[in-house]
Amino acid sequence: MNKGLLILYLIIFGCYQVWSRQPDYFDGEKYPATIQMVMDSATGKMMPIAFYSIGTKPYSTKAAYVLQQYKPGEKVTIIVEHEHPERAAVYRFWGYWITWEELLASVVIAVLLFQVAVSITSNPTPEAVREQMDYKPEKKTKYIP
Repeated sequence: MNKGLLILYLIIFGCYQVWSRQPDYFDGEKYPATIQMVMDSATGKMMPIAFYSIGTKPYSTKAAYVLQQYKPGEKVTIIVEHEHPERAAVYRFWGYWITWEELLASVVIAVLLFQVAVSITSNPTPEAVREQMDYKPEKKTKYIP
């Protein structure tokens, strides 16, 4: 049963991932970008920024993500929607396809829903148990006259 639940979870999570990416995977275009370290004015720390250009116009987007380390001058691929070239994301498996917030939230929701299902079905009322014990399936004919 747990194997079936895991497979169901992976299918649902995978479908959600494919259709919820921003910029959209199916409408997006991929461009090369270069990482540069820029001082963040709010925190005073160096942050990786991906610089790219579409045509002759230069753009930049944040490249910082949990568990991702970039080096200055590193070449990456970004994905951009043509209508909004200023909104881009670094095209990597960890960071574009899987984000830690979505992964954590989906696991918590799956565990909570599983616990709700177990708690609902674990203590049936005596009437429900009696009804299940007295149930006799009807004999069904193969062909309907």
